[in-house]
Amino acid sequence: AHCSYFISTVCNFMSHEKCLKNVKIPCSCVAPSLVRVPVAHCFGPPGHYKRKFCTVCRKSLESPAFRCEVCELHVHTDCILFACSDCRQCHQDGHLDHDTYHHHWREGNLSSSARCEFCKKTCGSSEVLSGMRCEWCGILAHAACYVIVTPECTFGRLRNMILPPNCVQLFSRNFSKLHCFRISENMQTESDEDDDVDGSTQGSTKDIQISTDSSKQTLKIFDGNDAVKRNQFRLISVPRIAKNEEVVEAALRAYYINDDQQEYELQTFTQQVLLSDDVINRNDAAEDSNLGSVFRESVPEAWIIRAKPKDEEVIRIYPAWLKVGMAYVSLRVNKDSTVQTVIKEVLPLLGRQTECLQNFKLVEVLMGSKQVQRMVLDNQELILNRLKDIRKTSIRQMNQTRFYIVENSKSIVQVNLFVGGLPPQLSPEEYTNILKEELAIKTNVVSVSHVYQAQGAVVLQISCFSEAERIYMLVKDTVVNDKPLNAVVIPAVM
Repeated sequence: AHCSYFISTVCNFMSHEKCLKNVKIPCSCVAPSLVRVPVAHCFGPPGHYKRKFCTVCRKSLESPAFRCEVCELHVHTDCILFACSDCRQCHQDGHLDHDTYHHHWREGNLSSSARCEFCKKTCGSSEVLSGMRCEWCGILAHAACYVIVTPECTFGRLRNMILPPNCVQLFSRNFSKLHCFRISENMQTESDEDDDVDGSTQGSTKDIQISTDSSKQTLKIFDGNDAVKRNQFRLISVPRIAKNEEVVEAALRAYYINDDQQEYELQTFTQQVLLSDDVINRNDAAEDSNLGSVFRESVPEAWIIRAKPKDEEVIRIYPAWLKVGMAYVSLRVNKDSTVQTVIKEVLPLLGRQTECLQNFKLVEVLMGSKQVQRMVLDNQELILNRLKDIRKTSIRQMNQTRFYIVENSKSIVQVNLFVGGLPPQLSPEEYTNILKEELAIKTNVVSVSHVYQAQGAVVLQISCFSEAERIYMLVKDTVVNDKPLNAVVIPAVM
């Protein structure tokens, strides 16, 4: 007998009706808000993975896809931008110093013979994305059983060989694990370019599939200025006679946005709003019939989805000093709210009302799948203007952005950067001169701490984040004696 089931129109999650009460897996549209500590993934070059499934859209990986070399997350090339920055944390950056670690669960892509640690029944499948695995200790469990497993992880059989995160320290700001691991960045660059190519190819394929249905039309949807600049769009299929609300809802679904569709509107590339707000909000059938459909065959095929401006809204502020767990406070801001007023209002809510405002800063964190970027906001910046700028750039990025209140740290910045590819058998002074000439290093914040003459390599000790980032990026494009230089960030092992 056939069983009734439900399927998510956003992430394609399927469940029997009788199993709905046991569903524990979050939808892709809300997953970013559940990330405890944002950690970027470390994707290798795109490859073919048989009987594997995308973590974002949950569909099979029939075309070249990416795989995280650290946590085994699999994702389509055109889904990678929507992947959560929930990779396994392999080091501390000065904010976390606890000794207890929880399981790092990754859903699906288990072998068919995998068995649940709790109920001992089969939990793997090669047909759908199912089952859970801890990426530290390797235990397996059903999606309904893993919440019952003791949360503390002991690192499993290899505990004596694993360096836990509290033993590895990396003073990182915008460096990702990719900068520490031996994964070819040339391949990474190629895969970035493949994103654009693959997106166009997939778009044309979908066009062919959709064009067979004469009652449907295909539209290109950009989510902001950045997508327009990069020509990265998502394709949606809507009826040839469709209301504006239907198209907006389909566009939000394509970008895994779970917000109220009344808060968004569609614009053409000339920035002209398609319909005014009062028309969009009308529900009278007679008026709708008089106005006609919003989208007909003659309309442009490409649109930008925009967030409507707001006079006030509620934002979440995360305290960065929490050692375990995820918590935030909600704060209502208006057009007069600045970063400084936000800090002033948040501190009492966190029990820090007696402390000086100057000891804290507000940090904007973009939780990208490939890189977690942090930016300290100016105290006088208007919060609503900042939110407007982010949404104008990309509504997807807004869904992946958090604000952390951070204590001003007095710790000394020290980044150790390994630079290889230099001529061998030179003196420390000669290496320093080459670096001054080729990389324009600032000797007041950069010094050569180790020299490996036989290998033609040095280790630079840098006391400034921006200088470390500048040197790292410059090294990749520098050639000395017809040989390209290479760089790796070295963590401190304690």
